[in-house]
Amino acid sequence: MSVLRCQLSSMKALAPNVYRVELSPSAPVVFHAGQYLQVVMGENDKRPFSIASMPAEQARLELHIGAEPGNTYASEVIERLQADGEISVEAPLGVAQYRADSARPMILLAGGTGFSYTWSILQQHLASTDPRPVMMFWGARQLDDLYMHEQLLQLERLHENFSYRPVLENPPAEWTGDRGLVHHAVLEAFGKQLADFDVYIAGRFEMVRVVRDEFEQHGLPREQLYGDALSFI
Repeated sequence: MSVLRCQLSSMKALAPNVYRVELSPSAPVVFHAGQYLQVVMGENDKRPFSIASMPAEQARLELHIGAEPGNTYASEVIERLQADGEISVEAPLGVAQYRADSARPMILLAGGTGFSYTWSILQQHLASTDPRPVMMFWGARQLDDLYMHEQLLQLERLHENFSYRPVLENPPAEWTGDRGLVHHAVLEAFGKQLADFDVYIAGRFEMVRVVRDEFEQHGLPREQLYGDALSFI
């Protein structure tokens, strides 16, 4: 882990209150898909964000930051970047990275901007020659929150070993996909076979805690569930 100064290369709104931030670090960052960094706001104020970019892109760090009204934890980072054009980070961190040596098919389970964690892993897997099936379950409140929905549909068409299931809590009337809580969609699809999978998860701590407990009850071994939030709950 190193402390690096990063220049802001670009910032783009992907959805209402969600920003894609691209940083240029002062030195190449060697990391694994699924690791994270900490934005250093102060000596005792370090804020973690998953790295959404691929490990091959050592000179570029991509973050997806959800800064809803009232979420000062994230909005202050956005404001600092907009004001200064640079920021310090600690990277890489985390132990929930992509396990390329596993033979098990993968389930990627994301809530909201927890998608950025699974996005790095998905890109890494699809760029490899590994034919293992990988299934993405992405849960959000409404369709606009699925800010890379069309890109994932396109990837699903291009890769035979990739399937994508979006899940909405408040879907529009014409929605034909899954409704409700994202982990319920996983249980509906694979509840009796969970032990056959590696599961990677990111989202709010409350969600991760519920998923951990319910998936264990359905036979998923703890060592096959990956997510850095698990170290804190």
